[in-house]
Amino acid sequence: MLRAFFVHLSENRSFRNFAEQSSIGRRVSGRFVAGNEITDAVRVTQAVNRAGMSVSIDNLGENVTNAEEARHSARLYREILNAITANSLNANISLKLTHMGLDVDENLARELVSGLVAQAASMNPPGFVRVDMEGSPYTQRTLDFVRELHQTSGNQNSVGTVIQAYLRRSEKDVADLLSAGIRIRLCKGAYQEPASIAFENKSEVDVNYIHLMKMLLKSGIYHGIATHDESIIREVQAFATREKIARDSFEFQMLYGIRRDLQQSLVREGWRMRVYVPFGTEWYPYFMRRLGERPANAFFVLRNMLRA
Repeated sequence: MLRAFFVHLSENRSFRNFAEQSSIGRRVSGRFVAGNEITDAVRVTQAVNRAGMSVSIDNLGENVTNAEEARHSARLYREILNAITANSLNANISLKLTHMGLDVDENLARELVSGLVAQAASMNPPGFVRVDMEGSPYTQRTLDFVRELHQTSGNQNSVGTVIQAYLRRSEKDVADLLSAGIRIRLCKGAYQEPASIAFENKSEVDVNYIHLMKMLLKSGIYHGIATHDESIIREVQAFATREKIARDSFEFQMLYGIRRDLQQSLVREGWRMRVYVPFGTEWYPYFMRRLGERPANAFFVLRNMLRA
């Protein structure tokens, strides 16, 4: 119920406009968002790198409404890739296809994302573009898009995607992606979906997540296991140890500002950790979905607002 409430708020245009333009909204979002500018993302990434963790940088935004907005988003990502090289950051990028104009012109989105993947592939060392997953209307289009990008010569190690464990279709999608050698970030899922296509109970999602995790770790491909759930993390560690899967053959992934203590603990124990660092002015939908995923996030924000 709480998750559905925050997902609903994430789609409310009036609340969004108020939050993104208000000083209090920007202040409380700072727990989970690096800032508004590329320089903010670089600063946070440098700090995370110094703590022994890699980063995935995301310029927040989705569902652009015209071609110029899409081109502007792509220009920002080109600048991020340049900043990664210029500052020797241990980082890659994460983007949404609707931020690149998928709803406006699919050919334009293909051109923009292909250019970014080509730029990443040409970096020294080679960079990586994670094509993020959105709501279920975009699932198949995203997977088709990534498969096409991955098949392009020179791109094989520079593009991957995301699978959401709460979708009933995900086992087949994982099998198809693994057969093509495509890297996956496994997460639980952050959108409100009908029961006909998604597991509704947390226990069902967790069971499917663990099943998919085992498929990924046994594949021999480098994947990201994205979760803040300590019980699942223990399952991952136990499975990797039991199956003699090397700790440097995959990575845990967590969100900036969430469970920093657990992030640091895993690094101290010798596990790889990547932190997802978002930035940008369009932070409201992302912020609301994070509150819905974990009630403790909402309580943290409320405590800080009452202190103001």
